[in-house]
This record gives sequence, structure tokens and C-alpha cells, in this order.
Amino acid sequence: MPRFLRSRRKAMPCALALMLAASPLSAQPQISPFAQTVAIAAAKDDTLAGFYAKRNYQPIWTAPDSAERRAILLGALSRAADHGLPVQRYDARALAEALRAARTEGDRARLEVRMTRALLDYAHDLHSGVLEPRKVDSTIVRTLPRLEDAQVLGIAEHGDLAAFLGSLAPGAPAYAQLIKAKIGMERQIARGGWGSPLTSRPKPGSSGDAVVALRDRLVAMGYLSLSASRDYDAEIQQAVQRFQLAHGLNADGILDESTQAEMNVPPEERLKSVLVALERERWLNIERGRRHIWVNQTDFTARIIDDGKETFVTRAVIGKNVPDQRTPEFSDEMEYMVVNPSWSVPRSITTKEYLPLLKKNPNAAGHLKIVDSRGRVVDRGSINFGKYTAANFPFAMRQPPSDGNALGLVKFMFPNQWNIYLHDTPSKSLFQREVRAFSHGCVRLGQPFDFAYALLAAQSDDPVGLFQSVLKSGREQSIKLEQHVPVHLVYFTAFPGPKGEMNYRRDIYGRDAAIYNALISAGVAPGGQQG
Repeated sequence: MPRFLRSRRKAMPCALALMLAASPLSAQPQISPFAQTVAIAAAKDDTLAGFYAKRNYQPIWTAPDSAERRAILLGALSRAADHGLPVQRYDARALAEALRAARTEGDRARLEVRMTRALLDYAHDLHSGVLEPRKVDSTIVRTLPRLEDAQVLGIAEHGDLAAFLGSLAPGAPAYAQLIKAKIGMERQIARGGWGSPLTSRPKPGSSGDAVVALRDRLVAMGYLSLSASRDYDAEIQQAVQRFQLAHGLNADGILDESTQAEMNVPPEERLKSVLVALERERWLNIERGRRHIWVNQTDFTARIIDDGKETFVTRAVIGKNVPDQRTPEFSDEMEYMVVNPSWSVPRSITTKEYLPLLKKNPNAAGHLKIVDSRGRVVDRGSINFGKYTAANFPFAMRQPPSDGNALGLVKFMFPNQWNIYLHDTPSKSLFQREVRAFSHGCVRLGQPFDFAYALLAAQSDDPVGLFQSVLKSGREQSIKLEQHVPVHLVYFTAFPGPKGEMNYRRDIYGRDAAIYNALISAGVAPGGQQG
């Protein structure tokens, strides 16, 4: 081996060393500077090192005949900001400048590897999201639809790259509508936003400067056509109602305190919600099911979607905004419903809420049965509750079927490790609240019977009769769904309505704030400054 090769061998990257070792000694001088530099540049990344080794370190982006493929990639990367992605991670402008500035084979080789890395990063980010949701919030328990690197690289080599890159973004109509909203919001911000916040709350029928301020705010936000009126007339009241409907408020057309607070949220904050919603859509870049159930926690609703159209909606109550009671985000399949359910009280509720009461009064919570590990009812009088703690309490609690059962008269099951399900409730008054976060984590439905009828209509000519016959028996019974229905528990504070109009909701759990901060840390630039 020549001395200069022997003296530098320890410093060589493995990829280059293997390339040299695999070549006959007489062939070593024929290794091009380009191939050597590619091997060095790719050596720290096993995926890239393996890819270029299989190609014998030949280029796919920087060869003279690669102009079309290169233009396709750079064109896609140049639009990354539209998606709210971290542009600097795969900056098309920087790559194009490096291409123009390349003078040596080494320059071209380093750019070659950069472009391949940019392709992989962009493909994964656009298809499945920039972030790992569980690392941001442990209650977002989604399995992301990850692409295989080999698939991406194979298409880059031999496939229809333009079609592939065009297919990466979520196909749900909401995604394109969110991009439109993002671009529109950025333009609005560049024009100065929506004007000054409202400092007073005029009432319907009043006139004056306060009404003018409200009028101008509604015009700027797109809820009212240009007007010279100084009166809080029917037209302005209807515009306020449209705003309230789009923000999950009581739509009475009155500028109350909560309506004013939501109207004063600046466009910069709404843009944050849109950026987070785009990321959430990428996490949900999956087949959602021709028929599926969509529970948007921030909207406090449960909906049945058939072939992309809403066919049923009911109000919902979700988990309290306290640790261990926030409703998690995940997708599963509903398999059956239980009519006249008994309620097996969760261990955490038994020990944290009921055991302290039982220590003070053994007859407390008399509507619940005390049961042993074999499910047998135990006489309360035989138990010395005072000697037990949350750690060693050996009993469970169960509520038999009844109109007053905590689960109401029906629950809808998609078995999961968090023991989350949808159910009826005897506490009907809570559904009239604007913010409905009161449960221990499960989702309560305002119209559970109608929800059951809608589900059973897919397998019965008489869904009402089927359900009612089981209900009237008074016995706990299950009705299986012949076709399991996907259930998606989601959390969107920004989402388009049926006609594409944007809706916004409060970040009740603070999850969106955490996601937004993580996106910024990952390189996403706020306020439309990504270009």
C-alpha cells in the first residue's frame, strides 16, 4: 500500500475505507474526488452511506443529466413554508445557491449528499409531521404513519418523483383549507392585522364610536361587508352571531365578555393555531375510514362522518383540565356498545375520591357496591376502612345498571389501554355549558340514544326497535357492531367548517401552546417569515 494511504488510514471514514479496500490496488488511483467526498460526507449517516455505496457513489442530483430531477426536488422544497415546515432544515434557496457556487468535485459531492438528506427530511416532515407528539405531551398517543427511507430513495432513483412529492401531504380537504387560511392570515398580519382591540361592549340597538369599532373589527375579520353604519343593528348582530358560531360561543349576537375576549385575540395567535393544526393533520395522515367517529375535544362534540360528510353530531363533555383526567388523543375502532351498563369505578377514583369518604362514613356513596377481587359483593359493615390506604385497599367499587348510573344507559366501546370510551350520563345540565370539561377522561354524549341509532342503522332496518328492546330488558347486554367503526379522538383549535370557513376554539389543555413552542424550536418560523 502506498505510504500516503497507509499513513491516513486511521482517519478515513468507514465508508471510504471500505470502498478502497474493495478495489484492487491498481484501481485505487481511479477513485474520483467526487466519490471520495460523497463517501466522507455520507459516512455519519448510515442510511445515506448505504444508499451511495450501493450506487457506487454515483450522483442522482448533480450529474449533467439530472437537471429535471433536481428542479423537481428544489421546486417542492421551495414551497415548504406554505406547509408551515422548518424551511432551514431543507432550504431550497441555500441548495440552489450552493449549486451555483459549486466549483470543485468536492463542492458538488457535498451538495449531492445535502440534497438527498433534504429529500428524506422533507418527505418525513410533510407526510408524518415535524414532531414526535408523545415527546411534546404524553397524552397525545398517536402512532405516526412513517415512510421508509428505502421507499423514498427508491423513488428518487427510479420512480415518478414529482408525483411522489405531490402525494406526501395529507389528502384530507381540511389540510388544503388550513394552508389557504395560513397564507391569508400571514397577508392580513402584513397589512397590519385586524386593527385595535375592542375596549368596550356596546349592546344591540346602541349607536356611537363603540359600535363603529365593533363594525370595523368585524369587517377586518371577514364577518361583515363594508358598512358605514354607526348602529348596532340586525346586520351587525348577525355578523356577531357568525363570529360566535365560528368560535364555539353562544350565538346570540350579543357582545358579551367571552365574545369580546375571543374577538380581541390577534391574528398572530390565530396563525399559531393554524400552524399547529397543520402539524396535527400530518400526524393524522392515515386512512380515517369511509365511516368514522370524530371527537374534537376543543369543540366538545362527537360526530359521525360518512364518505366525508357529517351525518350526525352531538354535544360532548370531555375530561377535566387536571393531571390524569385530561382526555387523551388517539385513534382506535369501536367494536360494540353496552346497554344498561354497570360502572366499574376506576381504581384511581375509588382510592382518591371514595376511600377518604368511606373512612369518615362507611355508608357514604351508598349507590356503589363494594366488591372483592372475585367480584363478590362485600358487606360494608364488615370492613374497617380506616386501616387501608390507597396503596393497599383490596376492594373495588361497582354501580349496578340504573337510570342514575354514572355511565347512563349506554356506553360505546373501543377497548384501549387508557380505558376511554363514549357514554351516556345522568348529568344532562352540563351539556348547556360553553366549556364542557368535567369528566374523569371519558367522553360523555348529549344524545347517546340517537348516536346508537345512527350506528345501528348500518346493520339493522329498525335500529330504534333493536336498541329499545335491549334497553327495556333492564339487563346489561352488548350489541356488537358488525362493521367496526374507526374512532378518532382529536384536538383541533383551528379547523375549517363545512363550507371552508375557519373555526377557532380555546386551547383548554394547553397542548397547542406546547406543540407551537416545539415547532418553533424545530425551526418553524412564525408570522409568515419562513420564505
